[in-house]
Amino acid sequence: MRILVCGGAGYIGSNMVHVLKAAGHEPIVLDNLSKGHRAAIGDTPFVQGDLAAHDLLVRTLKGYKIEAVMHFAAFIEVCESMREALVYYRNNVCNTQVLLSAMEAVGVERFVFSSTAAVYGMPIRIPITEDMPTQPINPYGQTKLAVEQMCHWQAQTGRLRYAALRYFNACGAGAGGRLGEDHRPESHLIPLVIKAAMGRLSEVKVYGTDYPTPDGTCIRDFIHVEDLCTAHLLALERLEKEPELVYNLGNGAGYSVGQVIETVKQVSGRDFKVCYAQRRPGDPPVLTSDASKARRELNWQIRFPDLRAMVESAWEFHNRFPDGYPD
Repeated sequence: MRILVCGGAGYIGSNMVHVLKAAGHEPIVLDNLSKGHRAAIGDTPFVQGDLAAHDLLVRTLKGYKIEAVMHFAAFIEVCESMREALVYYRNNVCNTQVLLSAMEAVGVERFVFSSTAAVYGMPIRIPITEDMPTQPINPYGQTKLAVEQMCHWQAQTGRLRYAALRYFNACGAGAGGRLGEDHRPESHLIPLVIKAAMGRLSEVKVYGTDYPTPDGTCIRDFIHVEDLCTAHLLALERLEKEPELVYNLGNGAGYSVGQVIETVKQVSGRDFKVCYAQRRPGDPPVLTSDASKARRELNWQIRFPDLRAMVESAWEFHNRFPDGYPD
């Protein structure tokens, strides 16, 4: 299939491009490069542009004879969304509406959407299942849920078949350690800890050591980025049979902040300063997924369940590109 990967020069998008190629598909990347990196996609056909540009989207969908669209072009920082709510609504909701309108105009029906576990807000129980209430507590989660709802109603017209994939914590590096996280600035735990091990950060901050967990630090569900992308591919295939799909994508086994720090120390063979601070408001002690629905219905098998394997791939990427991708 010819698949338009929106946000395909970003972290998850570039890994998706790699997985699609390996499966024999033809990805075409559309990215405005505000967050992504041209170097991450090699010789993949590339269109530089914004999702707000309806005419460009129509021309791209027609010109490349696109058969399906994957959407990774959202803004993803929770704290930033609290400060810049309207920016998040414009990019995450309004621009996705433009994309869906362009798809409708051209007749492209299949759509795989990068959603988030943030749609659940403060979950009523752990692990989180897809049938639990969606009650976002920040604009980031709310904008993702708004797109899911928009997709649902568009699907009722018979002109859209979509999968909403609710991520937990994507991590690691794909393509043999060549495609990893290069956010600027970086806010994700594993790359921050690795940067401290490399001497590029003076310390790692741990927010809260008195949670009701074995080591007192928060527990989160980490999923290797290649496992995540494999689920996207399987969901795309299942859209042949069903017009609406919603899945959690996580490892199911949580790892604590303390475990991440110790694993990075083991992988790197280096010590570094850890600074302990007060809890951050709104951080639940444990957030883990029940992704059994995706495993059952998609026959999805996780290849990298172990935290050490995830960290090793990320460590390889950051040592390969210590300053990030070349511009």
